[in-house]
Amino acid sequence: MVNHTAALVTGASRGLGAAMARALAAQGTRVALVARGQEELERTVATIRAAGGDVHPILADVGDKRAAHAIAAAACALVGPIDLLVHNASTLGNVPLRPLMDTDCEALERALEVNVVGPLRLTKLLVASMLLRDRGLVVQITSDASVNAYAGWGAYGVSKAALDHLGRVLGAELEGTGVHVLTVDPGEMNTRMHADAIPDGDTRALLEPEAVAQRILHLMRRGGTLPNGARVEAAAWEALA
Repeated sequence: MVNHTAALVTGASRGLGAAMARALAAQGTRVALVARGQEELERTVATIRAAGGDVHPILADVGDKRAAHAIAAAACALVGPIDLLVHNASTLGNVPLRPLMDTDCEALERALEVNVVGPLRLTKLLVASMLLRDRGLVVQITSDASVNAYAGWGAYGVSKAALDHLGRVLGAELEGTGVHVLTVDPGEMNTRMHADAIPDGDTRALLEPEAVAQRILHLMRRGGTLPNGARVEAAAWEALA
């Protein structure tokens, strides 16, 4: 799969999203970055621009229905027709984590809005132009919590399980169109989200977002050889090398 010319990355102010933006910009992709935190977003953009990257910030919440059209329109205006959409933005739900029976229903609703419905909104808005050009890639960032039941991770796990299946359905519906959907489980990373979820966790065995971003770029280049809608776990990366 060839390098993409224009990308939209959500949750891009820090962690894996920022690492993905840096990696894409380094290979010459024009990148629109979406995040809610203005200060962190501006710092990330400044760092990438200092390295010569063509990046543009969009301050918005992907879980806000009213923001979806504005995000899509701004991204296309800033970097051109999007041929790569990376759904990285996520929320855990209640923090500290708690049993699902003790989780506020509003927290589950928020997790579903940010982790599932928001991505679907942006996909619907941006895939149409990909279809007209017979090419494009949608990458969804998931978690092993979508396939393994972890106590306390209910809202997050439920939403990521829904995201996994969203990718499978979209892949089936887009089969043969030139637009591909790939769902990637990056493994446990040394990020603020992981620290929020497990404040006293041992970070020594965690993957760094920069290394994960490079692996995802490798998967994207091989994406056309995978079934449309495929979910790929870290354990499969060696086989794809």
